[in-house]
Amino acid sequence: MSTWLITGCSTGLGRSLAEAVLARGHRAVVTARDAEAVRDLERAHPDTALALPLDVTDPAQVAEAARRAQERFGGVDVLVNNAGYGYRAAVEEGEDADVRRLFDTHVFGPVALAKAVLPGMRERRSGAIVNLSSIGAHVCPPGSGYYAAVKSALEALSTSMRQELAPLGISVTIVAPGGFRTDFAGRSLTQSAHPIADYAETAGKRRKEHDTVHGTQPGDPAKAAAAIITAVESEQPPGLLFLGSDALQTYSGVLDARRAELEAWRELTVSTDFDA
Repeated sequence: MSTWLITGCSTGLGRSLAEAVLARGHRAVVTARDAEAVRDLERAHPDTALALPLDVTDPAQVAEAARRAQERFGGVDVLVNNAGYGYRAAVEEGEDADVRRLFDTHVFGPVALAKAVLPGMRERRSGAIVNLSSIGAHVCPPGSGYYAAVKSALEALSTSMRQELAPLGISVTIVAPGGFRTDFAGRSLTQSAHPIADYAETAGKRRKEHDTVHGTQPGDPAKAAAAIITAVESEQPPGLLFLGSDALQTYSGVLDARRAELEAWRELTVSTDFDA
């Protein structure tokens, strides 16, 4: 039995993961900005679930969640940084306050949580950190530059952390889902308030009022939750795990395109070395 701390458990993948972890007999600190949204999980599993309020951008709540996890269950074995939301805007349209909040939620919040639980993991020489990214970090579609940026930053930090923590018995896994049937493209999706007409045919096509994806995504959140648990419990958890056939196909195309461009510009690339 291990103890999981999962952020963003009110809906979507976080909710599915919390349910799956508890169903398998593990302990779970289930969190949401409004703890009442996850109180039913605590009632259903009174001995193994702890429902807490957690806004990942609030340092005091981050520290309190780690303290309560230690007090109730003796620490955190698996941290899942799942809380987040989408943001769509052309880069020029992005509003400073919105962009800062996006980085606070998707980058600085997960880092703060990792720092809060790592002392205990290092002391035990065991643990796992799972950071939720997105296929968008690798595709960077128009209109999602800021969202791709925060997920790319989280992936870079995770990759370095993986190398820093592996010798200490702690794994770090980036999970990059494709499209899953959650609220991500619905209630959880935000966007710039003032669109610019010149971007109507690029970023504008991905604004909420033009989005037809919500409710038709191929991914099943329950299956994603099971896959994450399998990865965490494996002997060698992956550094980067894509979820969904669409994510696999899309990333394969990205790799092929990057390899083709690398080869096309090989001569110019190597021309910058000193002559032998």
